[in-house]
Amino acid sequence: MTQSTALGWRTPLLVFLAGCLLLFLSFGTRQGFGLFLQPISAEFGWGREVFALAIAIQNLIVGAAQPFTSAVADRYGTGRMVAIGGLLYASGLFLMAHASSPVDAYLSMGVLVGLGLSGTSFAIVFSAIARVVPDERRTFALGAVSSVGSLGTFTMVPLGQAFLDAYGWVTVLTMLCFVILLTVPVSFVLKGKPKVHASKQSLREALREARGHRGFRLLVAGFFVCGFHVAYIATHLPSYIVDRGLPAELGAWTLGLIGLFNVVGALGGGYLGDKISKRYLLSSLYFGRAVLFTVFVLTPLSETTVLLFGVAMGLLWLSTVPLTSALVAQIFGPQYMATLFGIVFFSHQIGGFLGAWLGGYVFDTTGSYDLVWWISVALGLASAALHLPIDEKPVSRLATAE
Repeated sequence: MTQSTALGWRTPLLVFLAGCLLLFLSFGTRQGFGLFLQPISAEFGWGREVFALAIAIQNLIVGAAQPFTSAVADRYGTGRMVAIGGLLYASGLFLMAHASSPVDAYLSMGVLVGLGLSGTSFAIVFSAIARVVPDERRTFALGAVSSVGSLGTFTMVPLGQAFLDAYGWVTVLTMLCFVILLTVPVSFVLKGKPKVHASKQSLREALREARGHRGFRLLVAGFFVCGFHVAYIATHLPSYIVDRGLPAELGAWTLGLIGLFNVVGALGGGYLGDKISKRYLLSSLYFGRAVLFTVFVLTPLSETTVLLFGVAMGLLWLSTVPLTSALVAQIFGPQYMATLFGIVFFSHQIGGFLGAWLGGYVFDTTGSYDLVWWISVALGLASAALHLPIDEKPVSRLATAE
């Protein structure tokens, strides 16, 4: 049976485009949540830690749920998981629009949106894409779907700020609820699950194999740093910019630029990852982030330096995702890719929890974000070192199967 026959009416191109649209909606909406920190905190008289903690809980829930939602997608089909995730995501946004207490925020923006994001995440989409592309083009394909999805940030974050200025946060969250509901029809294109390979490896055996692999443990530790960085910046950069006397629109456009240059970074990472060592590329990316944060903190802030930071951060932001996920598939094979990358992603989201929450806590405690910037520098250097010793060769099981 050919690949096209197995897919039926869903050609590889259609599956790819559906994955792009899903990430455009899900990822693009998520990256704009930092815009709501100031208006929601100001309206309710909360400190920044309250909304920051809601985003932190969201990151933690995404990560904690990811191995389970990925396992469900692997067993029962990607489409079903995406549909459930989209409904939970939309419900959380709608309830946040009608929140009146910190607990409401934690349950809606934290728990429900977090569960929804875990069902519409990179791990879920990547497994669907990896099943329909040749092995030698997998990293580029994952980079391409990541890059197109990241255009959602460039499109939706500046639009979100414009709508916030015009209509207020309640209306914008309600509108986003209906935007996310579009993921439900997309799920029909992404239906399907991995085929069982000749090795007939069980999920328990796959988990045991990964747990005993040093490179997998290093990937888990290194991706924690990525989560810390991106959650801290997405949640707190708009407020950091306003605190320094610059306009709120600049924060939205900076996040938008990060999304736009994610396209270049993700495509570049995917292209290079098919040709040279992924571990060296990942190490270079994290070292580059450490250098960028150092320059940003030590350079006087202006509209130009902030926009340049957005450009540079975009090149270094999403490019880690296709490289990390493709490395998981390269080492262990595609059969349980969603589940294994879901575990790596859990570490990413623990880092995201700390990055989002610590930014709010440190600001409320010290009146400044400086400490968190320097923590980000140190973590970037640590992750650069962690990726260097990873063994990229496929496990012996795959070599024997060939």
